[in-house]
This record gives sequence, C-alpha cells and structure tokens, in this order.
Amino acid sequence: MFVDIAKIHLKAGNGGNGAVSFHREKYVAAGGPDGGDGGRGGDIIFKVDDNLSTLADFRYKRKYTAEDGQKGGASRCTGKSAPHLVISVPRGTLVKETETGRIIADLSDDEPQVIAKGGNGGWGNMHFATATRQIPRFAKNGNPGEELDVTLELKLLADVGLIGFPNVGKSTLISVVSEAKPNIANYHFTTLTPVLGVVKMGEGSSFVMADIPGLIEGASEGIGLGHEFLRHVERCRMLLHVIDASGSEGRDPIDDFEKINTELEKFSSELKGRPQIVVANKCDLCDEEQIESLRKHFENSGYKFFPIMAPICEGTKELIDCVAATLAKLPEIKKYEAEPKPHIDYTVKKKRTFNIRAYDGVFFVEDAPWLMDVMNTVDPDDYESLQYFERVLRSSGIIDALRAAGVQEGDTVSVYDVEFEYVP
Repeated sequence: MFVDIAKIHLKAGNGGNGAVSFHREKYVAAGGPDGGDGGRGGDIIFKVDDNLSTLADFRYKRKYTAEDGQKGGASRCTGKSAPHLVISVPRGTLVKETETGRIIADLSDDEPQVIAKGGNGGWGNMHFATATRQIPRFAKNGNPGEELDVTLELKLLADVGLIGFPNVGKSTLISVVSEAKPNIANYHFTTLTPVLGVVKMGEGSSFVMADIPGLIEGASEGIGLGHEFLRHVERCRMLLHVIDASGSEGRDPIDDFEKINTELEKFSSELKGRPQIVVANKCDLCDEEQIESLRKHFENSGYKFFPIMAPICEGTKELIDCVAATLAKLPEIKKYEAEPKPHIDYTVKKKRTFNIRAYDGVFFVEDAPWLMDVMNTVDPDDYESLQYFERVLRSSGIIDALRAAGVQEGDTVSVYDVEFEYVP
C-alpha cells in the first residue's frame, strides 16, 4: 500500500530529576551535599532509509515516545542519559508541524535530523549549597522533553515527471526508457501509485523519471487520483507532458494539455514556470497532417515537441537525449529549507503570571503552572527549603498581590492544594 502522508505524535524524553543526598563517610566530618544531576532525556531523530518507499508504517503506530533520563545519585553521580529514539523514513519526506504547517526538516539527504529534543537533567542539591545554606534539602526536577504533533509528507525525488491524462501512454514510455515495470493496460487509472525509473545515459550518467498517476480536470480540488499525487510533481526539475496525438478517446490533445497545466497552476504557482517538453504519443493512429498541426501549435507556444510511438520505441531516443541535455542546464532537485520557530519574546516568557481568587476566607493562587515546578522541589519539613519557597513568592509578586487582595495575618492561602497560614 502506497501511503505518502501521515500524522503522528512525538514526545521526547524528560530530563531526570536531581538528587538530594549528603556525603556520609566514617571519620569525615561535614561531608556536605553531594546529590548528582539527572540525566538528559532522549531526543527523537529522523533518518533516511532507502529501503522504505512509503509511509505505510505510520498508519499503525502514531505515537512515538523517547525514554526519560535517570535520576541523579549520591556521591555527585550524574544519572544516565536516555538513548535517542531513531525513526526511519523514506528519502524525500518532509516533516511539518501539524498545527502551523511549519517545515521542520526535509529528509532528502543522509544527514539525520533532530525533530524533538529531550529535556536537560535537573540539578542535584550540591548546586544549591551556599555559605548561609549549607545543607539544602531540595533539588531541581528535570526539564520536560519537547512534545508536538507532526505531519509527514512524502515528496518523491525525481528529475523528470511524466504528466498527462489517463491512458495517454505514460506507463509505456517509462517502461521502455528505464527498468521500471509499471502496470500497463488499455483502461484509465492503471497506475495507482507513482512509479520511479532510472534512465541510464551511459557510464556514470543517469536521471530519475517518475510516472505520476493520471491527472484529470479538477485534480487540484480532489477529483480523481491527481490530488493525492500532485505533491510528487513539486520536486521534479522538469516535466514531460504526454498527450494522445490521435485523440483516440474523443478528447482534443491541445485541450487536454491546457487543462492539466491549469490544475498544476492551481495546486502550486511554482509549477507554472517548470520547464516542459510536449510528448505526442500514439502517432501511429493519426496522419502526418495532424502531427504537424500539433507541432506548429506547441512550438509557437514555446515548447519543444516530440512525436513518438512508445510501444516500439519510435522517437524515444531523441526525446531522452533532449531531456538529458535540458537537465544539465537546470538546478538540482528542490530541497525545502527548514523554517525557523516563531520569535519568542523571552521577557514575556519569563514573566511569572498568576491569579488571586478569594473565596470564603481562603485566598487561592491559581493559573500559575510555573509554580508547580518550584513546589516539587520544596521539602515542607526543611526550614531552608521553605525559605527558598518564600523568596519565590515574594520575587514573583504573589505576596504583594495577596496583600492587595486583602489577606490578613492568620488567613489561609491555598497554592495547588497546599495550604498555609499567612504570616506577614
């Protein structure tokens, strides 16, 4: 089954928590804090695997989670960092952020790409020792790993794309100029998936040709098969537009040509300027006057024109020689640049927001998720740890906000289910 688009959820590993530990050794006085740092969470890395040709595997597994880093240990031992989670994808896969459509990476070369970064490990209590706080009984939790939904979109890497209405002979053409073996039959939509073939021009010289499943009018709006596979045309350096010169199915080849180009332009404005060569197939079913009329029309419109009879390879050598010469003058296959993350105003990000709500004599501190990380490091039985918590409440403006809300000595303050009496 050919699948060229998939949506998955990624969760990089969380960093391990720092340790709270004190050095204890016989005959060694005042060993001090020696809690180690937590290990780093695992990254999620994408790499190219040329043995894959579709995204079918991602239809059955949609959630990928890397391992968390281990907790720090005693004796200043850092927790073990988690292994990275490596995901293999076909060459030519685009990774996009589902919510915004931002391109995160283009997996077109052999360079692995980190898509979601693991969190850093938290500090152990050895980092919090000072001259006035010699026995800190708290440590820092590890940072969470990145979590995001991504869309994988496969855009085949091909130098040349074969386009045209169904049953005009595209599959036959790619079968005689390359080693590709597509399904060939005298009915529409014989080709249900894109087919790649390598056209060899001699020792050390070749190019890749893609047979794009038949496009029809309305393909850019989802009619027929074209909407599913138009994305594979986007990387092609040039296009071979195959028409039925004989009009054997009652259609006008010139009208076919115009309709397909209209669909390409609707799908992507970039495709309008893509170099095209017109290939008139089935010339054995029409007379010389019809061929010359078509040649005059397309050459006057600025296109190169090649009449062929694909099943017997008539005219295909001249066509392929022209394609190779044209490719030599064109840029390499398009590679999509990763788009940067939106600019973050760090002055806003670092502002610690919260709300104070008074109800029935209790003052609730709410909408302050950042405060949860602080509370997780606080030991309510340790005086210095409580002093640290108080300093956070003062520096963030929570104490001032409580006073403005009318808190009095002895009133109850509730911070995420932790309650204490207010003491000025």
